[in-house]
Amino acid sequence: MARHLITSAIPYINGIKHLGNLVGSQLPADLYARYLRQRGHEVLFLCATDEHGTPAELAAAKAGKPVAEYCAEMHDVQARIADGFRLSFDHFGRSSSPQNHKLTQAFAGRLADQGLIREVTEEQVYSVADGRFLPDRYIEGTCPNCGFESARGDQCDNCTKQLDPTDLINPHSTISGSTELEVRETKHLYLRQSFLKDKLAAWIDSKTDWPILTTSIAKKWLNDGDGLQDRGITRDLDWGIPVKKGDQDWPGMEGKVFYVWFDAPIEYIACAQEWQDAGKGTDWERWWRTDKGADDVRYTQFMGKDNVPFHTLSFPATIMGTQEPWKLVDYIKSFNYLNYDGGQFSTSRGRGVFMDQALEILPPDYWRWWLLSHAPETSDAEFTWETFQQDVNKDLADVLGNFVSRITKFCRSKFGETVPAGGSYGPAEEQLISDLTTRLSAYEHHLDAIEVRKAAAELRAIWVLGNEYLQANAPWTTFKTDSETAAMQVRLALNLIRIYAVMSAPFIPDASVTMIAAMQTDDDSWPGDVAAALTALPAGHAFTVPENLFRKITDEERTDWAERFAGVRD
Repeated sequence: MARHLITSAIPYINGIKHLGNLVGSQLPADLYARYLRQRGHEVLFLCATDEHGTPAELAAAKAGKPVAEYCAEMHDVQARIADGFRLSFDHFGRSSSPQNHKLTQAFAGRLADQGLIREVTEEQVYSVADGRFLPDRYIEGTCPNCGFESARGDQCDNCTKQLDPTDLINPHSTISGSTELEVRETKHLYLRQSFLKDKLAAWIDSKTDWPILTTSIAKKWLNDGDGLQDRGITRDLDWGIPVKKGDQDWPGMEGKVFYVWFDAPIEYIACAQEWQDAGKGTDWERWWRTDKGADDVRYTQFMGKDNVPFHTLSFPATIMGTQEPWKLVDYIKSFNYLNYDGGQFSTSRGRGVFMDQALEILPPDYWRWWLLSHAPETSDAEFTWETFQQDVNKDLADVLGNFVSRITKFCRSKFGETVPAGGSYGPAEEQLISDLTTRLSAYEHHLDAIEVRKAAAELRAIWVLGNEYLQANAPWTTFKTDSETAAMQVRLALNLIRIYAVMSAPFIPDASVTMIAAMQTDDDSWPGDVAAALTALPAGHAFTVPENLFRKITDEERTDWAERFAGVRD
């Protein structure tokens, strides 16, 4: 069995994330981690909160709390919500941890020793009204390239051109709206990414199995315009990891912190240290250092497409540049955006469903199933209440839930609450086993390849096979003339519930637990041999009839939720 290191893009600390954030990284990462564990692989699944930078400072100020206190509280909130969605992190860390402070400073020192950090005296925008230098994203103005009036100081969202704040026409502070901006000199550190361009290009070219979405974004940043540029890794802020060269002070960098996009990916590594220090595991280095055993680790990252440049270029440049034996990512699974009902999710406008709200109105399996079965892999996807209601009612209630309910209740009424004996397979059963075997193989293939939507479609088809078998063979009718054959049909169908429980666990873990418990078994082994798996619950084995696995969403609920989460339309 292989060893798999899995990381999800770490969510930012300033507030609760929406469903698009969930399906763009954490949820598919959890699907993959759960599946690999079921197949017997050793898995370390890590995530954390991304806590540094201006947005954290501003969110804390708005909440009227010290930034460290605010981040600690929001980490606990995000951890509880992640648990609510059954995200099976081995550790959910914090980028503000002492481990990440030390490791980030060590990386910077090592990069400096390799000649890959340069000091730059540059002009940056200072807001007199705000009393601070403004990070690029807190300056907006008109793009000099395309004329878009809401271009940010780092990039124009309209034409995607990378910008400097001083490029903008009529810039203003997005914090205060003030146009009283000055250009002042300040000194910063830059990572010399351009020195590593050829090495990065060759590495990316070698990843022929990566999604087109991932490699196309990476190559665009590598080659478009002036190509890969050196990137600032420090900021004039109070909140962050103090700039040090290893454990030594860095002359001229007093009072500065590392840029959040430098320290946040390093938290993936520090998170493994946190995992060990929390007593959850041992020997973290065997996951992250190739000189300590990580050569046999397959490392997979999950993220939305907006995070791809940093994970394909900046973070690999950081690792490569140290010339130390750190593990590089093997596969990056990137996702497009999930939009909300004809527009975008918007925190400020209250548009869309956010993770805490989702759990208030329905259990996690409903959301997990719909989001994963509509994962925005090849293009942007859209959430609408109509499709959500339709798919939940059909797939979960009518197909899977109905199958479990029908066969357990029928067995109880005719044979009691034990698996009935008698009868032997005929052509219908042999055909079902053949069909299940074919589809199980396809399901495994899609999950191994992290083809999320295809895996969901295959699982749905596997549930349908059970319903079609019951419809075609109707044990309730067979029972009237041939109780032995009806017993065999019921016995097969009850065993199918256990198989469904195991196969469905990566998508709908709560329902899986309910089905396993109803079948009164501890056997959650993967059904590699379908014929054998259909005999796991022998005649005489007791079971219970579970409550309905899934209820249907009513038209009234759908209408109410659509109005409740509509927010202010653009």
